[in-house]
Amino acid sequence: MRHLLNPLDLTVDEITDILDLASDIEKNPDKYKEACKGKKIATLFYEPSTRTRLSFETAMLNLGGNVIGFSDASCSSASKGESVADTIRLVSCYADICAMRHPKEGAPFVASLHSSIPVINAGDGGHQHPTQTLTDMMTIRSLKGRLENLTIGLCGDLKFGRTVHSLIHALVRYTGIKFILISPPELRLPDYMKEEVLLENNIPFEEVSSLDEAIGKLDILYMTRVQKERFFNEQDYIRLKDCYILDNAKMAMARPDMLVLHPLPRVNEIATEVDKDPRAVYFKQVQYGVYVRMALILTLLEITV
Repeated sequence: MRHLLNPLDLTVDEITDILDLASDIEKNPDKYKEACKGKKIATLFYEPSTRTRLSFETAMLNLGGNVIGFSDASCSSASKGESVADTIRLVSCYADICAMRHPKEGAPFVASLHSSIPVINAGDGGHQHPTQTLTDMMTIRSLKGRLENLTIGLCGDLKFGRTVHSLIHALVRYTGIKFILISPPELRLPDYMKEEVLLENNIPFEEVSSLDEAIGKLDILYMTRVQKERFFNEQDYIRLKDCYILDNAKMAMARPDMLVLHPLPRVNEIATEVDKDPRAVYFKQVQYGVYVRMALILTLLEITV
């Protein structure tokens, strides 16, 4: 039995296998529509989510399985003080696999220590979000044709953004990757990420505060929102939330083949006028997320079709 808590839990070859399987699911959905008949996924979401929770649930339903779980900690016995360890012990009696989102970093890891079913980290605090990373990688590979030799701009909240941290961890294992880190000083990538991940792996990167300065150099622009729920001080959030707004004027400075990704939800960091630009692929990203999670469920349950 395996868990997925961090993108590094998968080797590069295993990621390739999952993305290949996801691509086959995209092309041949009927082939997989009863692959998980009789199986159940538990979606344990201790903080709000739309895309990730519904994506996991859609993935299992598309595979012919069933879904149980909760969408808010207040709807579970966590509101009575039940521990993550006890929750996963009982859920292991009901389901075959579990996807957990939790505001505390490391909570899915704690669950994995007490679980008798595979646990998937669906986001823990500002730490990791491995299934979003697999989704991002499928989006890039499907639309760019490669995961190597890319200049990737990460823009917005790089301090608390778990999707950014996960993506960096995963992509440093590919050749020819360069990052341009675009953020205000208060939301820069944490020093431990720069030192232990980028510098340790000899990955070139630069830090800038201007999106205008960077956008023309990019193959991929990965936008993120400034997350109100990660701030202790509302004044700081209000001051920083509108630092970067991508609009048609900025898109005019970009390469004709640059892709814009966003893990969603967006607030106002991407103007709705950009949605019509063919380089804006964040809604395609959502669909790729279903295929990736279908492939991951099959992989962790060791089901072959």
